[in-house]
Amino acid sequence: MYEPRPALGSVGPPRLLAGLDRTGRLDRVGHLTLHGSPPRFRPDELADLAENVDLRGRGGAGFPFARKVQAVTRSTASREGRCNVVVNGSEGEPACLKDTALWLHVPHLVLDGAQLAAESLGAEEVVVGVTRSDVHESASAAIAERGPTAVRLRVVRLPERFVTGEGTALVAGISGAAAVPAGRRVRTSDRGLGGLPTLLSNTETFAQLAVAARLGALAYRAAGLPDEPGTLLLTIAGRVVVETPTGVPLPYVLRQSGMDAGQGVLVGGYHGRWLTPRDANAALVSRQSLSAYDAVLGAGAVLPLPEDTCPAGEVARVTRWMAGESAGQCGPCANGLPALAKRLEDALVGDRRAFGDLEARMRAVRRRGACSHPDGTAAFVASALAVFADEFHDHAHGRGCGRAVLGALPLPPDAAPPEPDGRQQLVVDWTLCKGHGLCADVLPDVVSLDPDGFPAQASMPVPPRQRARALRAVRRCPALALRMQE
Repeated sequence: MYEPRPALGSVGPPRLLAGLDRTGRLDRVGHLTLHGSPPRFRPDELADLAENVDLRGRGGAGFPFARKVQAVTRSTASREGRCNVVVNGSEGEPACLKDTALWLHVPHLVLDGAQLAAESLGAEEVVVGVTRSDVHESASAAIAERGPTAVRLRVVRLPERFVTGEGTALVAGISGAAAVPAGRRVRTSDRGLGGLPTLLSNTETFAQLAVAARLGALAYRAAGLPDEPGTLLLTIAGRVVVETPTGVPLPYVLRQSGMDAGQGVLVGGYHGRWLTPRDANAALVSRQSLSAYDAVLGAGAVLPLPEDTCPAGEVARVTRWMAGESAGQCGPCANGLPALAKRLEDALVGDRRAFGDLEARMRAVRRRGACSHPDGTAAFVASALAVFADEFHDHAHGRGCGRAVLGALPLPPDAAPPEPDGRQQLVVDWTLCKGHGLCADVLPDVVSLDPDGFPAQASMPVPPRQRARALRAVRRCPALALRMQE
């Protein structure tokens, strides 16, 4: 299985990624030499620390960590003091690699945060749920390096799917069941792993907790914005993980990674929102700043779209993949998302009716799913339709941009490939051709006519940038004498 490893960078002195300028992975000795041993906390002290540094989940929802601790504390009191801690190390989205970076390079920082929370709450065990083989290996090695601990630590490898990271799916997978969402609202703080109250949060959240515990609230707040203190990790373009203080201009972070806003920037990954180049160049790395554009950082994926790729084609390709990544246990996922992907693909090759159907297809899945996957996918499409409105309109009316789909939005290697690389041919069936010549009007760079008004060649190679126009020529031929073939 292809498992990309991210490049690392930082804006200013790193905290989470500290020490990696001297070594590729901090083992237990190197970790303790750099950071020292973490302190211990009572549950109320742990919640106070999290609240004072405004620690929030870094896996997507951004839920306040202090409230999770308080909820588990209350539930544990009614369960004879029994509870568990679960670390969500699943990154089912190809655009996200920040948690992978932590597990591969500084795994003990994550385990420190999880073990600190577990000891504070009196948890029975800490379970780490991961999907990648290299992450499983690194996490397992780190647990072995720690030796005997007061709280049991173990790591479980789960299927690599987008929905695996949903809380109830993760707990189900760790428990040995299918890693799919529960289909109903279940608070893991009430009933999670083993039926016990469970503190479940993302990999980066526990790493941030370990940093805050050592620094204290005042020193932790020395970086970042007053209302959003500290640093955070971003995955830029699916290949560079950058640690940056909050409040830094988004275009500065992109430039540090050798990129710019291009045609637009997707923030928050494939359940996120698109920013226009103008908005992206004005935005800060901040919840408050992004909220002005109806965007959130989510799992920290930031995807600038280069100028030389087709925006509509990129969005359609991701939508098709997202339709295949559903749990398939409710109508909006099993039927609604594939239908939405199909209508989007049809619109790209000049189907105006399909273009007009898109809003109805999105309405059909919103707020009707067993989990948030249909809503998130529909929001991704709706945001793209707003930011790239002219692109989608032109494609639907047979005036495609002519650019290839380069795969700038990362997907797994076994996902649908970008559009053909130029090896497709426009073929004439001479038994049907009547010499109307409309194909040359639609596709003058590919089709030339002989003196009698017929195509000069029976087979003509179609460059990727001309594929949309070639399909339009096929549809417009009155004699149905044209076809595309490999």
